[in-house]
Amino acid sequence: MAHGTDEERQHQAIFDETSAVVRLLPWPSPEGKPCFLRKDIHGGYLSRLADGMEVVQLSMGEDVLMHSREVIEDSKASALELRYVAAQLGACLSDALRVAESRGMRLPAPPEEEEDEADGGEVAARGTTALPVRMERLRRSL
Repeated sequence: MAHGTDEERQHQAIFDETSAVVRLLPWPSPEGKPCFLRKDIHGGYLSRLADGMEVVQLSMGEDVLMHSREVIEDSKASALELRYVAAQLGACLSDALRVAESRGMRLPAPPEEEEDEADGGEVAARGTTALPVRMERLRRSL
């Protein structure tokens, strides 16, 4: 599985090697890179903070989606309003994909012989995570 940039390859390597011991946080570092938290069985303060942030991000995404539908259905909406809504939807989608990736990393790995029936019987490509094959394809295409 080849990725286009060095940063994407580095992120994938971290994802593959550490998904069992770290959690992807729902916010980037100041440099815009992924932030990881070493897992704690007891769910420490940062883990609870990240859980809360994920809830806020997904809730905001729902709000933006509802508002965007109103703007899109408004025949008088300006190009500027439509671009703004598109930018907000893009930011919310980015947040939702990060939450999905983080949660997927925390799922237990299925047995390798178990098939993903929702994907036409394809076997999951990696044994280190239980992300569905379709989500992995989507993530790689971005």
